[in-house]
Order: sequence, then C-alpha cells, then structure tokens
Amino acid sequence: MQRHNLEHYNPPEDTGLALVYVDDCLLVLDKPSGLLSVPGRGEDKADCLISRVQKVYPDALTVHRLDMATSGLVVMGRGPEMQRALSIAFMDRKVKKRYLAVVDGIVDSNSGTIDLPLIIDWPNRPRQKVDFDAGKEAITHYRVISRDTVRNISRVELDPQTGRAHQLRMHMLHLESGHPILGDDIYAPPETLAKADRLLLHASRLVLRHPVTFEEMDFEAPAPF
Repeated sequence: MQRHNLEHYNPPEDTGLALVYVDDCLLVLDKPSGLLSVPGRGEDKADCLISRVQKVYPDALTVHRLDMATSGLVVMGRGPEMQRALSIAFMDRKVKKRYLAVVDGIVDSNSGTIDLPLIIDWPNRPRQKVDFDAGKEAITHYRVISRDTVRNISRVELDPQTGRAHQLRMHMLHLESGHPILGDDIYAPPETLAKADRLLLHASRLVLRHPVTFEEMDFEAPAPF
C-alpha cells in the first residue's frame, strides 16, 4: 500500500496537466494526490505541480498550495501582477473553497461548524495541535453527504473559512468523538489509515473573482474517490 511520505517521495507519473481553466491571467488545475505543490528540500523533491506547469506555461506562479496528499483544484497566476492580485483575494478570504472527505466512523450531526484554534506542534512537526491560548483562528463548516454503516464511514463536505496547515485533518480528528480522514498518514490511527491507499481529501470547488474582469468564476473538479 503506497503512502505519500516525503522521506520516500514518489510522485505520480507525469501524464500531462489536468487543466480545468486557462486564460491570459490565471490557470486552474486539478492536482493529483501524491504530488507536491511546490518543490521540497533536495533535488529528489524538485518534481512538483508548479515545475510541471511552468514547462508549458513559463509565466505561471504559485498563489496557494494543497498538501502533497490532497488532490484537487489549484489556482496559479500568470505573471507577478496576477499572482499578487489572486494571493490578496485568498488572504482576504474572498475565495470560497470546498473540499470532499471520507472520514472514519458515523458522524451523528448532519451539519455544523468547528471552531478550534491551531498551532504547529514544534517537537512533532509537521503535526499541528489545538491550542486555545496561542493557536490561530481556524473555522470549518461541514455537512454530511452520506453515511455507510457497513463500512463505518461518512462522506462529508468541508467549507474552510480559514486556511491553517492541516486544518481539515485536525478538525475532523476532533469532530464529535473523533472522525479522522481515511488514509491520513499523519493523524489517523493504523486501522483508519488502512482503509484507503491515499488521503481521502479533495479540493472539489473554488469560487473567485477574475483578477481583471472581476467576473465571478466557479470551478469544480469531481473527487476521484
């Protein structure tokens, strides 16, 4: 069973870009699970989404990132001006993001909001931890899509209102009695990890305003699980 571990980085084969949208200002791509968004430390971690994109679109620049194990929609700006405009939209929380996840156990409530501040757990980085004193605000709205009582799993939609590292993994881990995301090799216990061969977390929808025309743009990418 393959695990997406940086110590043994084995990115998926480059079969071409999964382009969702392209114009003179921006690109929207569907990143595969297991591929870094930007280069990691060392030559063995140079293969990543931005390096693959820049082979085709040399002016593409990173605006935001997805975790290596997470798949789904990523926006890039074409040139520094567009990168800056899009980055500001993300920082100002003007971009709506939606994720799909499959979590362990049956989530009792149909929907709700998780408000738990997060901070890096330095002795155990890259792990995060909940810290009500020093943590940064982290808010996620969730909605249950379906429940599978036979497999003891739930499919949920997640709308993060903030963009903290590992926010969705941590918030699911602390939801109700604990519902870690399947395939999470950082936080999930072994029995949950074994239920999937990848992290079952996918950035399925992005809504943003075009940096030049200011037209609202709504992008979707179905989850591959």
